[in-house]
Amino acid sequence: MIIQAKGIEKSFGSLKVLKGIDFQAGESEVVSIMGASGAGKSTLLQILGTLSSPDAGTLEIEGKDILSMDRKTLSAFRNTRIGFVFQFHHLLPEFTSLENVLIPAYIAGRPDREARKAAKALLEDLGLGHRLGHKPSELSGGEQQRVAIARALVNNPAILFADEPSGNLDSASKADLHRLFFSLRDRYGQTIVIVTHDPTLAGMCDRTLYMKDGEFVSKEASGLTFGE
Repeated sequence: MIIQAKGIEKSFGSLKVLKGIDFQAGESEVVSIMGASGAGKSTLLQILGTLSSPDAGTLEIEGKDILSMDRKTLSAFRNTRIGFVFQFHHLLPEFTSLENVLIPAYIAGRPDREARKAAKALLEDLGLGHRLGHKPSELSGGEQQRVAIARALVNNPAILFADEPSGNLDSASKADLHRLFFSLRDRYGQTIVIVTHDPTLAGMCDRTLYMKDGEFVSKEASGLTFGE
């Protein structure tokens, strides 16, 4: 397994958000996590993505004990082995598409020529070869999200975590983005974990898990309908 989490618990004050979650994902698998707002989906994603620490439980990624790593080691691991895509792209407005994608590569210490070659190739692969010098304000919402995906992939991570990645897009851009995730998996081989409210996207995944009140439950017990 690429990701192996056991007994993950997380509380905020007196509120227990995650109640002993077990989760695993295999190589090149696309897994979606669904649930109503407040079910604990994003909190779990942040812990699996090493952005937050659990109160209890274990987490291994690529066979490494994540929770035993010191901050510097964990930061380096996250930058090279994990990519993130969020509902809001978080692109730096003063930088071009190419410059935004280059940031993680530079943080990882990659040589400029190598980093630029990788960033340009990704943007071209995502249909943005003609947008390299454009700033976020000059791009459509769908184009901005594709730049964010290229940024997430520039260091060729093993895992891509996506939190409501199409939640801020129009219907046409949303459909394009959904297809893109599976095209990326086929081309680059990443394991992809997606938190989503979108049943169409969830239905395209290899596997869908349902959360309710900090636990995984059956679809029926989750209370979700296809209108959510």
